[in-house]
Amino acid sequence: MARHEELPIPIFSDLEPVYGSGSQLEEAQLRFKNLKAKFIDLFGQSPHVYARSPGRVNLIGEHIDYEGYSVLPMAIRQDTIVAIRKHDSSEPQKLLRIANVNSDKYSLCTYPADPLQEVDLKNHRWGHYFICGYKGFYEYAKLKGIDVGKPVGLDVIVDGTVPTGSGLSSSAAFVCSSFIAIMASIGVNMPKKEIAQLTCECERHIGTQSGGMDQAISVMAKSGFAELIDFNPIRATDVQLPDGGTFVIAHSLAESQKAVTAAVNYNNRVVECRLAAIVLGIKLGMEPKEAISSVKTLSDVEGLCVSFAGTHSSSDPVLAVKELLHEEPYTSEDVENITKEKVETIFAASPTSLDVLRAAKCYKLHQRAAHVYSEAKRVHAFKDTVSSELSDEDMLKKLGDLMNDSHHSCSVLYECSCPELEELVKICRDNGALGARLTGAGWGGCAVALVKESLVPQFILNLKEQFYQSRIDKGTISKNDLGLFIFASKPSSGAAILKF
Repeated sequence: MARHEELPIPIFSDLEPVYGSGSQLEEAQLRFKNLKAKFIDLFGQSPHVYARSPGRVNLIGEHIDYEGYSVLPMAIRQDTIVAIRKHDSSEPQKLLRIANVNSDKYSLCTYPADPLQEVDLKNHRWGHYFICGYKGFYEYAKLKGIDVGKPVGLDVIVDGTVPTGSGLSSSAAFVCSSFIAIMASIGVNMPKKEIAQLTCECERHIGTQSGGMDQAISVMAKSGFAELIDFNPIRATDVQLPDGGTFVIAHSLAESQKAVTAAVNYNNRVVECRLAAIVLGIKLGMEPKEAISSVKTLSDVEGLCVSFAGTHSSSDPVLAVKELLHEEPYTSEDVENITKEKVETIFAASPTSLDVLRAAKCYKLHQRAAHVYSEAKRVHAFKDTVSSELSDEDMLKKLGDLMNDSHHSCSVLYECSCPELEELVKICRDNGALGARLTGAGWGGCAVALVKESLVPQFILNLKEQFYQSRIDKGTISKNDLGLFIFASKPSSGAAILKF
């Protein structure tokens, strides 16, 4: 029997297999009905097909996927739906018209039907995420020799319920659903693991050096399970979470603009990790030229770090970080004295990394490497705890402790938190959360808290009073929208194609 990730995207003719039953199904039916009506109103015809991809919450394993390490997310019920109609080749207008159900916030974007077009990174538009999927699909088709005909016009409407800038992967849900919708409109399907890999590469067209977790869980999630996602090659292993605990997701209301702030935040950390890995490699015996050419991530030098730790009666790669990387920030000159190469030359092939170098004054190599290696260990400790013989009570406590340790590392070593997240995490813990941490890229967005199931209603009520009420009073958010910003979630299903 084929592994889950080897299977193609499932195709359904009704919504129940995706959204379940009861009020969630009724809500989804209404959304699709409204989406179809809006499509007909705007474009004059019905969509040919729909694709949906969910957002996700990462339970543990932050900022380590792009370093080659496993992560442990789950899909949430919030998702992005793309309705699409492919024009006939005889239709003269070769345009991509991309609309949004929320037309007040997201105006119609129009692009040429040209897979070779560049994404204008200096003029950020919401429709660029669709173009990421569009370019990626045609690049894949060309590489594989799939005849998909000449590009034609596409009419598209997007309906997303994943809050933007929330750290819940609204961008990945959009790119994945766009890629799958384009693929489905042309009548192609392919294994989930290939789509997960391709959509990760797609999103790099928008300028963020994404690691692949967000796309992998959005495409490969299974209802009722979190997933341990491994990379190189991409694999998903089901993780059954313990009974008695629920994850509550709460938005800090600080919006994390990952693409816009990449040079000083997200991509900056990718560059710091690469420099840390190269410097560690050299300190552990590699020739500088060899380290620069072959070391891309901290996972590439983990074996050397573990061997070094072995000479000190340990197997912890963090020991090498403590001994070989000083805590004071490194200047470019410091790094160049070790690598015997200009930092601009090391990153010459990556324009987004060169943007980082122009913005950066120094690099915190010790702190970033210490976070990555310790966080990678916590992911496996989390999975081992879930698989252990511990009682549910002890299991939930241990998982909560791991989440708390993860947040401390993200906040202090990786510095990807913000004042609003710190306040929110403290309020979660003060109100009985077994563990609470930032989730997603950070610098805003959401926190995730592990709460005993029996306490969830009171917990949410307390957060509304202690964190959100003052924001409601100031007019930052409307009381009616609170359900968008704080909710409990069980693991939900992954990407799907819908035809009806």
